[in-house]
Amino acid sequence: MKSEKEIKAMISLLDDPDNEIRHQIENHLILLGETIIPHLDEANDAKFDPEFHLKIEFLKQRINFNATKVKIQEWEEGGCKDLLEGMWLICKYEYPETDLQYLREKIAEIYCAVFLEFNDQLTALEQIKVLNFVFFNVFKFSGNTAQFYKPENYMLNKVLEEKKGNPISLCIIYMLVAKTLKLPVYGVNLPNLFVLTYKKDDLQFYINVFNKGVVFAKKDIEQYLQQLKMTAKPEFFEPCDYQIILKRVLRNLIVAYEKKGDEERKTDMEEILKCLS
Repeated sequence: MKSEKEIKAMISLLDDPDNEIRHQIENHLILLGETIIPHLDEANDAKFDPEFHLKIEFLKQRINFNATKVKIQEWEEGGCKDLLEGMWLICKYEYPETDLQYLREKIAEIYCAVFLEFNDQLTALEQIKVLNFVFFNVFKFSGNTAQFYKPENYMLNKVLEEKKGNPISLCIIYMLVAKTLKLPVYGVNLPNLFVLTYKKDDLQFYINVFNKGVVFAKKDIEQYLQQLKMTAKPEFFEPCDYQIILKRVLRNLIVAYEKKGDEERKTDMEEILKCLS
C-alpha cells in the first residue's frame, strides 16, 4: 500500500504535460481503489482548475466502476440473498455516496405505514388492497411515463425520493415492502413488462405495480403473450430469483444509457452484467 505522501505526490502528477506519464499515473491511481478517494477529494477541493476537476471526477468514476464489479461478484457469490443490497450496488455506480441503511429506512417507512393498517382477518386480496392504498395514495408512487427510459428510473435512491419509477424499480420497492410484511410476493420476468405474483399454496394471482397495483390472473398473461405472438413458457408465470431481477435491471440500463447517448456508461453496464453468471 502506498503511503499518504506517495499518493499525494502521484496526484500532483496528474497535471504533468507528458501524456504517457499522466496516463501511467491515472492507471496506477485507479488500481489503488476506493481508499484513495478522500485524497482525490482533498486535492480537488484545494485546486480551482476545471480541467483538473474533470480528471479527478474521471478517476473517481473509474475507481467506483471497478469497485462495483467486484462487489456485484461478491453479492452473487454470497447467494444473491439481499435484493436491496444488489440494487444499492447499482445505485452506487451512479451515486457513490448512497447509503444502504438509508435505503433500508425508506423501505421501513412504507412498511410501518402498511403494517398499521393490517390485521389477521385480511384476505390475500385485501392485504394487497391495503398495500396498494398506502403505496400509491399515501406515498404517491407512480410510473414515470414521461421519461420512461431515464436511467434514474432504475436507481432506487432516486425512485424512493422522487416517487417515480419504471415497472421493475416500482416492483422491486413494492416487493421489498411486501417481503418485510411477510407476504409471499415475488417477481415475474415477463417479456417487455416486469410484474409481481402473490403465491401461497394453491392461491396465485398477479400484480401490475406500474398500473397502480391492478390485480390480474394467469389467463391475462396468456392473452398478453398471444398478443406478442410468444410461446407461453413456465417462467412467464412463476417467481424468478434475485439474480434474474438484477440482470434485467442491468440489461434495461444498457438500453437506457444507449438511448441517452452515453456510450461509456452503456459499456460499463455491459461489463457489470458480465460479472453475473
